[in-house]
Parts: sequence; structure tokens; C-alpha cells
Amino acid sequence: MVLEDPGLTRGLFEQLRERVLQVPAVVLLGPRQVGKTTLARDLAAAHVPNTFLDLQRPADRAKLTNAELFLRNHRDRLVILDEVQFMPELFAQLRPEIDAARKAGRFLLLGSASGNLLAQSSESLAGRVSYLELTPFLASELAPTDVPLDLSLLQQLWLRGGFPESYLAASGALSFQWRSDFIQTFVSRDLREMGVKVPTDTLFRFWRMLAHLHGQQFNASAIGNSLGGTSHKVVATYLATMVDTMMVRKLEPHFVNLGKRLVKSPKIYVRDSGLLHALLGVQDVDTLMGHHSSSASWEGFCIEQIVAQLPIGAAVSYYRTAAGTELDLIVEHGNKKVAFEIKFSSAPTVTKGFWQGLEDTGVDNAYVVAPVRDAWPMAANVVVVPPSLAAAALKPR
Repeated sequence: MVLEDPGLTRGLFEQLRERVLQVPAVVLLGPRQVGKTTLARDLAAAHVPNTFLDLQRPADRAKLTNAELFLRNHRDRLVILDEVQFMPELFAQLRPEIDAARKAGRFLLLGSASGNLLAQSSESLAGRVSYLELTPFLASELAPTDVPLDLSLLQQLWLRGGFPESYLAASGALSFQWRSDFIQTFVSRDLREMGVKVPTDTLFRFWRMLAHLHGQQFNASAIGNSLGGTSHKVVATYLATMVDTMMVRKLEPHFVNLGKRLVKSPKIYVRDSGLLHALLGVQDVDTLMGHHSSSASWEGFCIEQIVAQLPIGAAVSYYRTAAGTELDLIVEHGNKKVAFEIKFSSAPTVTKGFWQGLEDTGVDNAYVVAPVRDAWPMAANVVVVPPSLAAAALKPR
């Protein structure tokens, strides 16, 4: 998928095309404005015939008043349903329709709310659907294969985030304005259209609180007190909403039976670094470098670069003991366990707690992710890598 800059092509395009050719239905998830519709239209241009419906539009929803008949009449076409979370009742119709004419390439469903969509599709489309997530731009997409992204471009991606219109903006000021507008529109309109009935001001304050707590343990009771005495259960629902809409990542702790006191609260991150910086009022690189949240911002940025490229079925967590031993990210896939420590330094060093964490968790290999140009070994099983190469850690050596 080529965006406004002809040199930028979404790496997910080929994977999406392969899935559509293999399974009856594909669910493409991603936050609002990340480029799902553009990617789907590019796919549609190469997949004739097709029918594209935007379910945010009343006229397109009206076409599905008799969904059973409509879907039956379009069995010879790829049916693309954009913003499908607006008609979750469709999932019940898709299952019998797929079974009646089972073949690859029947449906492509685009959605911006992962929790509800995955719950609906798991109930109705088990064995008939494949899932993909389109994230904001990744560093690995902006450079040739296996070549680290130039450090100046990496810095721009970190500052502006990966939403196409933010990253490709003609100036830093226009990028910041786009992100500020996105945040306002998301809390005042998009969430309301998805059925969220929380007051706009409350959600905006909550999101800003999460930005200031980026990379820290989530304490629902403390946040509730800051919101004027809101109960911890209500605060937990606010967090679930932000996680389901793919604005926030909740990273659960890693548990091992060591007899040690382990931290049990999840850590929270604003998933796109550009949105994080807009929420914090950080507009340029100089301000970012001097901001007290710069290291935490870099940590979240690198975690997203890694998690977005992990193989299907990989589980992620972090490790921390009450004594302070910590690993920023642990990835488990099959019988393999890999640890990542993230450092905001071109000459990274690690503490004794890092080595203790490796021993506690029994990882196979570890990587220190830092703003470096090239990878280099720190120890026998520890390698320093740039963010764009970090996800290669789980590939067979």
C-alpha cells in the first residue's frame, strides 16, 4: 500500500493478500486513522470483483437490512465491511453464509475495537476467520529489509508516532496539530459512536493521566481518587475501553514460582508515541530529550515495535520483583523465551538486576534495545540491537 510518499509501503499488504486467498474471512484490526481503509481499497483494486461497504454510513448500513439476502447475492465477490463494530449483529449472519458457500476470499472485515470484535468473531466464526492487526508505521517498514532505520528518521518516528498523517505531515507543527485534533475527535466523537457513554472531559482527563503514568504500574484506586472519587471498578472499565480501541497497551506481569515477592499490577503504555507526546504537550525533539518522561516514552515506543511483529501465539509480559529486579519485556513463543531490556542510550549498560532477572526467568536469549545504528554482542546470550531489528529475535538462528 503506497501512501502519500511513494517510498512508504505498508509491510502488511502482502500478508493480508495471502490471508484473503487462504481463508473465507479476514478481520483486519487497527486504531482509527491508521490506514485500514486505504489498505483494504488497495487490496480491492487487485481483487476483482468486490463490494465495499462503510458501516459508519447509514446508506451502506441500509443495504444490510436484509443481510442474509445481501450476502447470498454477493457470493461471487470479496465483500469488504469497514468499521464492522457498528453492526456486531452481522457476525451471526456471516457464519451460516460462509458455511453455505465455503471458499477463500469471501469477507474482509475492518474494525477499530478489538475486544468486542474478537469476542463476536470467536463465538461465531471459529475456524473460519483469520486475524491481522495494522499498527501505526513501524521502523522496520521505513527502511529496507534487515537494514536499521537511519537514526534521524527513527527520532522523527518516535517524536511524531506512526499514524500516517502525523508521520508524513509537512512540518512538526502540522503533525502536532493533527495529533491534538485526533485526540479531541476520538474522545468526543469516535468513542461516543462506539457506544461509550462516559463524559468527554472525564475520558480526556483519564487519558492524560495514563500519559503521565506511561510505563508505570496501573493503580485504579489512585486514579479514581484523582478523578474525584471514581470507584476502582469504573476506572478499570475506562482502561478496558482504551485497550479495546487499541489506544493503550496493558502489559501483564510475568509470574514464575521462585518464592519471591513479585509485582502483580499491570503496566500501562499509550501505544502510539506521537499521541503520548501530544497528551504530554511535547512538540519537538529538544523538549522530548529534556522531558522527564523521555525514557519511559522510548520504552513504550520500542515495546510497540517489538510486539507488532511477533509471531501468532506469542505471549508478552514484564518481570519485576519487590526488590527491584526487572525485565522490560518477556516474549514466550512455543518453548522459547526471550527477554528485552530497553535503554535510552547509544552506549547502553545494564544493572545487576538485569542479570538476576535473566536467571530468575530462565530466558534463552536477551536483547538490549537502544538507539544504535548496528547490533553488537554484550555477552554470550545478550545482544544490543536497534528497534527496527529487535523483532528478529524470535526468528531461527
